[in-house]
Amino acid sequence: MIDMQKQTNNHNTFKWESLGDIKKGRGDLGEEMPVIVYRLMQYTMLDVLSKEYGNETANEHFRKAGHLAGTEFAKNVLDLKVGFNTFVARLQCKLKELKIGILRMEDFNEDTGDIVLTVSEDLDCSGIPITNENVCYYDEGFVAGILEVYTGKKYNVREIDCWANGDRVCRFRGIVE
Repeated sequence: MIDMQKQTNNHNTFKWESLGDIKKGRGDLGEEMPVIVYRLMQYTMLDVLSKEYGNETANEHFRKAGHLAGTEFAKNVLDLKVGFNTFVARLQCKLKELKIGILRMEDFNEDTGDIVLTVSEDLDCSGIPITNENVCYYDEGFVAGILEVYTGKKYNVREIDCWANGDRVCRFRGIVE
């Protein structure tokens, strides 16, 4: 019998390889799953963290997790050696292919690096009830991580429009710090 008290897991060293061989492991079920299952995990996790640590701390943890995911995503899925326009075009294709959302760049300031992006059909919130709040904290970190890996500059990304606020796209502003 396994002694659950002595069993420890090293959850603090995420690597892209930790995602495993999904095709091999899910031979019958495959790589895709319904969005509702993803949201069930995300929103219950946010609920537990918010109750345990407070909303702001929980939101910040979600941003940090999103940042780590965006960093690893950029390093392992995207071509970081192409020009900016090509990079954005390929990012758009990859996000759509993976059914994360439909990305559109609204504004980019070449002098400062500041950017405004929209994501429609967002994996995290498109279709949820209107709660009059922004909810895409994970996405804020995800976008920041991708931008930072590509540009080498630190970004502060915040959602300025959200489905949960009654908007039909999520809009993010990224400011170089």
